[in-house]
Amino acid sequence: MHIIHANLAKGFRGGERQTTLLIQALAKRADIARQTLVCRPDSPLRAELGDTPNVTFVAARHQLAGHRRAGHATLVHAHDAKAVHWAWLQRQLFKTPYLITRRVDTPIKRKRSNLAFYKSAYRCVALSGVIAREVQPLSPQPVVQIPSAFTPLTPDPSVADAFRAHYPGRFLVGHAGALVDRHKGQRVLLDAARQLQHSHPDMLFVFFGRGEDDIALKQESATLENVVWAGFKPDIGNYLPALDVFAFPSRNEGLGSVLLDAMRAGVPVIASHTGGIPDIVHQRETGLLFPPGDADALARGLIELRAQALRERLAEQASRRLADYSADAMASAYLALYSPLDPHRTA
Repeated sequence: MHIIHANLAKGFRGGERQTTLLIQALAKRADIARQTLVCRPDSPLRAELGDTPNVTFVAARHQLAGHRRAGHATLVHAHDAKAVHWAWLQRQLFKTPYLITRRVDTPIKRKRSNLAFYKSAYRCVALSGVIAREVQPLSPQPVVQIPSAFTPLTPDPSVADAFRAHYPGRFLVGHAGALVDRHKGQRVLLDAARQLQHSHPDMLFVFFGRGEDDIALKQESATLENVVWAGFKPDIGNYLPALDVFAFPSRNEGLGSVLLDAMRAGVPVIASHTGGIPDIVHQRETGLLFPPGDADALARGLIELRAQALRERLAEQASRRLADYSADAMASAYLALYSPLDPHRTA
């Protein structure tokens, strides 16, 4: 099979990480002879996948470009909103079926173009149950639920050790994500830090990431002595094991794949009960949940997580479930959808 992946995002966030993991996992499968990635000429995906065998790149700055160069294929897999439009046009030009992966839980606007895009799709995939329920009314076929995968890397323990050494005797509460409060809810975590700065002075809140609210958030937390802004770390997986707790206060979230990375690092998680997060964070089984936007509840949960026995139990139970969230498991699930289109497939 020849699969065209389309991802026209400008940066590199969770969706681009999952695109990378899927393409890398598929490159190991005998069923996949060739993969083409349609992306922006300046996309970080090019560097991430530059050494992956049998992957070629087609430059497209927008959804109207790159179709002729991509040409015929077994299937187009659209990984972001602009790519959905691109895939629909590819179908008009080459009659190539396309598959849509929907990664966000925000409502889909019921405008004529979106209705046509989803109606014409070969299949639609959602990362979580809440997304599947949003997509299903637009898809004539049953929406398949395939979750994100954790990042399969082996952390360098020296990085975490060196980071912890900067903060001896502190209880590290970490957060990693784009600094965009309307999505990731960093102000909720800052409010919890404000509540706990005097009652629990050993608790240190560490924020990893960058984004449009970077300056504003730092200004708002300037008087908090229990907050550290650690910046963006491309190797965030090396830093996660340094944490005592990972906090994820998103206001909306398709799934939250960084939670899987924290779980794989053996770090207990506390996250907001929103979007697809409850699909992977099961209350008091694989983590703690709190109502989105509720800084008081978050603060209470963090105090509870100071108990080592609870942290160890949650981390162990989360680790047992991770096999379902590997890149290979994700690739197998997508291959099951691709395979019926394989012209060489035998019944």
